[in-house]
Amino acid sequence: MKLSDLQTGESAVIVKVKGHGAFRKRILEMGFVKGKKVTVIKNAPFKDPIEYEIMDYKISLRRSEANLVEIVTKEDAQQIQETPFFGTISDKILQETALEKRKSINIALVGNPNCGKTTLFNYVSGSKEHVGNYSGVTVESKKANFTHKGYKFNIVDLPGTYSASAYSPEELYVRKHIIEELPDIVVNVLDTSNIERNLFLTTQLIDMDVRIVGALNMFDEFEKKGDKFEYEKLGEMLGFNFVPTISSKNKGLDKLFDKIIDVYEDTNHNKRHVRINYGRTIEGAIEKLSQEFQLSGNIPNNISHRFLAIKLLERDKELYGKYLNQPINSHLKEITEKVIKDIEEEYNDTSETIITDAKYGFIAGALKETYQESSKTRVRRSELIDAFLTHKLWGFPIFLFFMWLMFQSTFTLGQYPMNWIELGVESLMNLLNGIMPDGSFKSLLVDGVISGMGGVVVFLPNILILFFFISFMEDSGYMSRAAFIMDKLMHKMGLHGKSFIPLIMGFGCNVPAIMATRTIEDKSNRLITILINPFMSCSARLPVYILFLAAFFPEHSGTLLFAIYGLGILLAIIMANIFRRFLFREKDVPFVMELPPYRMPTLKSTIKHMWNKGGQYLKKVGSIIMVASIIIWFLHNYPKDVVFSEDFEAQKTELNNHFEKEVNYNEQESDINSFTLEHSKQVNEINKRITLERQAHSYIGRIGKFIEPTIRPLGFDWKIGVSILSGVAAKEVVISTMAVIYQADADDETNSLTTNIKNAENADGSKTFTPIVIFSFLVFILIYFPCIGVIATIKRESGSWKWAIFTVVYTTGLAWLMSFAVYQIGSLIL
Repeated sequence: MKLSDLQTGESAVIVKVKGHGAFRKRILEMGFVKGKKVTVIKNAPFKDPIEYEIMDYKISLRRSEANLVEIVTKEDAQQIQETPFFGTISDKILQETALEKRKSINIALVGNPNCGKTTLFNYVSGSKEHVGNYSGVTVESKKANFTHKGYKFNIVDLPGTYSASAYSPEELYVRKHIIEELPDIVVNVLDTSNIERNLFLTTQLIDMDVRIVGALNMFDEFEKKGDKFEYEKLGEMLGFNFVPTISSKNKGLDKLFDKIIDVYEDTNHNKRHVRINYGRTIEGAIEKLSQEFQLSGNIPNNISHRFLAIKLLERDKELYGKYLNQPINSHLKEITEKVIKDIEEEYNDTSETIITDAKYGFIAGALKETYQESSKTRVRRSELIDAFLTHKLWGFPIFLFFMWLMFQSTFTLGQYPMNWIELGVESLMNLLNGIMPDGSFKSLLVDGVISGMGGVVVFLPNILILFFFISFMEDSGYMSRAAFIMDKLMHKMGLHGKSFIPLIMGFGCNVPAIMATRTIEDKSNRLITILINPFMSCSARLPVYILFLAAFFPEHSGTLLFAIYGLGILLAIIMANIFRRFLFREKDVPFVMELPPYRMPTLKSTIKHMWNKGGQYLKKVGSIIMVASIIIWFLHNYPKDVVFSEDFEAQKTELNNHFEKEVNYNEQESDINSFTLEHSKQVNEINKRITLERQAHSYIGRIGKFIEPTIRPLGFDWKIGVSILSGVAAKEVVISTMAVIYQADADDETNSLTTNIKNAENADGSKTFTPIVIFSFLVFILIYFPCIGVIATIKRESGSWKWAIFTVVYTTGLAWLMSFAVYQIGSLIL
């Protein structure tokens, strides 16, 4: 509860004071410290300011200032007490409750991309967020709780960012969180082996006047370099403490949180506020603007006036619009613009450049006194590896080989466990068929739930292998090199190499891949990357590819799978060019791509990421796929009262009577066997016609027959059409739908789905799935309508339903055209 929420006459005890620098120091000196009782005396006529009594004297605060003081009331204390308390809450109990509640510390983890911030978050919180060795893994904040020495830490892992400016969504998000949420402590996570670059963000946190604890992460890698670093001395110079950590090995983290407690409880005697000196002219401008902000009364205290002044001098668009482009602050705008003009005329350079140079000058000076590089010359491991992996001639072939190896392994290594799971599913279905009485429930359980879910679960090993390779490339740092290798091709598409990482991530799942486009600063490039991302075949499509390629092309499965993924990439290139030419004509914006050092991923982290993705796949099987299988089973089996076009039962009776006469008339065993074989064939043919008519008259058959005219030119019948339609919810549902439909077609219901689709026939006896039909079908699956989750993500990330609906229309239309071309041209040739 906040102090501003108290009504006249009410009392409470102070828990903590938020805010920054001078304001926080002033209000603490006035007596607003933890455990002190405060009472509301009265409100001013316009509800602002408010008069309070504390420590036997009266003081007034603005409502905005009171909003930064956290309190606990008697009602809060009553609820917090672990056991029921029926007496009067005394001031002592209230103070004890306030002190107990104070032991909750809000922490924001802030740092550059690839500094190990999310690794630290995972170890202390037990979270399972994926850690990747490239920029932009954390594209939104993650929250978790952690307890240490009686204190509860509420940790927020903020997106990786190089600065607190407003150039990218990550930078804006981080800055907004710090200003609006006012965390008690900002933990600045730094990559110790790249300390100079990482300290630029640190200087901005110093300007923001927040309470900082520095985590010198990856300290083991720094020590291997042989450099000397007096980090304690640097901490004294910057006004806060540094703690060496190795997050991946859980080293130094206890000391880090001990230091956080010291800073939070103000028992850290080394803490002091440092002001980075920007030179006489800039400092004069900052001081002038800070005083004007203080006098105007229109600038809230939750943002440091010094930080705001610096950002306005840098012409920060977001803060400029928020604070200066308002009629009430027109005089502040005039003063700011005049000050900027004077500075730029004096230095003959932009004010932003001057301030940035001053920051790096400050960093260089601090490191010169505390950091000394080793005198021995060393060849960096990353440089050695890059000499081969990013070579101008060999780099691209090596990348293609890695891609091919990934898809080939997905088939060859995954085939064995896939067969075991398939055998297990068939055994379970046989068991239930043998022990359960016939009826609707048995059909629902065996033909609906187990057949539908089992048809999808069988591909779990392939999914795990795919994610193992993707995780290894991300964790090792090769993913960034892949983006570097593809940069020239990306530019020909009208994009950046930076767009390649979200595209590759789409091989896992298009939803986080589209979210990862937040790292792309240019809006046009970001939108194009979002619109072409669905062409990257996600893991949900993989079971469909594997089912058909393993069934019909077992000798070339891996190569054909590689070709399908390659077709998706080729279509992405073509569509990106079209979009750049006709929809987004803005000029290309330059960018810098970070190439982090190579790191050997730990087997534990790679397997954890792989299994987490596998767990998500199984959850989808247990929820969306199961529900879809039940719905498909119902639509496939109802209505029961089907009016057949012929009297099939009479035909079967006539056949049986004829068979009995022939058996009685002929006594030779060879003739009887021949009649028996012919009789079984004729009965099976009638049963097949019964099944086909029953399917055609079912609800799902009616839906399929309705859409069949639009898909018949692609070589699809109504069953394939229904399977495609069901994939709108999730692409795995295509498999579960086929498992339900084609299971009923089989003469032996214990056959696997692979066997059933190979044996599937049309009404005229021709094979349903020919090579041309299969290629047409797989091309359609590759391109058409992304799942509902992807459409919702496109809407959220683009900020408009326009682009989400556009994606649905253009991908489905393109899928129809491409499949039409494949089937019609293929039919003419073959």
